[in-house]
Amino acid sequence: VPSGGLALLLGALLWRALDGAPLAELSGDQDFQLFLHKSLEFTRKIKGDVAVLQQAVCDTFQLCKEEELLLVRQDLGITQTPLEQCHSRTFQADACFSQIRAGLRAYHGSLTAVLELLPGQAGLVETLQLDTANLSSNIQQQDWGSLPAFSSHFHHQVGGFFILANFQRFLETAYRALRHLAHL
Repeated sequence: VPSGGLALLLGALLWRALDGAPLAELSGDQDFQLFLHKSLEFTRKIKGDVAVLQQAVCDTFQLCKEEELLLVRQDLGITQTPLEQCHSRTFQADACFSQIRAGLRAYHGSLTAVLELLPGQAGLVETLQLDTANLSSNIQQQDWGSLPAFSSHFHHQVGGFFILANFQRFLETAYRALRHLAHL
């Protein structure tokens, strides 16, 4: 299946999962299992692309260690997108999917800052934006929200670092939630 067709398939299956039968009834549904399998593959691909961009920020700006940048992070107001509904102790599938959609929309917009920061990685950033947008827009069409603003070039660099670090953590949690659903 071409990547555009895959995104369309994922969106259609997730839409059915969110708006169709109750999730307990879908856990053994072949279409739902296919959706989960494809979503896991897609999330792995996106995680790999984010890791490549994180390494580019590290190599280009020597911004590699999150703990060294925490004070600047507070100043920038960049926070982790919440996925508390996707943790196993509080797992609620519908709420988890809603949080994943919201996170994908937020990170799609934030990747514009990374694109400006790493023009040499424009192809990869644009592919990542497209993958993120396809997955999210096939789930639900909405506005992408506001883009981050930075007061200096250094803040832009640190902002790009934290956008990617937060996106990577977000994807890891989303992946675990999808894997959890696949084993129900």
